[in-house]
Amino acid sequence: QVQLVESGGGLVQPGGSLRLSCAASGNIFSINVMGWYRQAPGKQRELVATITSLGIINYTDSVKGRFAISRDNAKNTVYLQMNSLKPEDTAVYYCNARLTTRQGLVTSDYWGQGTQVTVSS
Repeated sequence: QVQLVESGGGLVQPGGSLRLSCAASGNIFSINVMGWYRQAPGKQRELVATITSLGIINYTDSVKGRFAISRDNAKNTVYLQMNSLKPEDTAVYYCNARLTTRQGLVTSDYWGQGTQVTVSS
């Protein structure tokens, strides 16, 4: 059994900053990729940023230069530092992990419950 628990969302004014955290726990053998996705009302879920176990990072164009993803492999935790936030960043942010479980060495995608980020004055 695997759990991804997110924290750090909230309400912030335009230009402000927030830091999201996501900790994975449970029957984990290894985590290949961790990342953040978001879904705004009426829109499809989209990729925000991903980071591999070797530290290879990918960002969607709209957040480059403003967001920074990082990872603590020892803690199975991924972070998303969000700076210069804009109203269009408002969405539910979901943590994702592609990981292999100890039991059966099965690799699957797991999702957190989501955390609301609202950027508004």
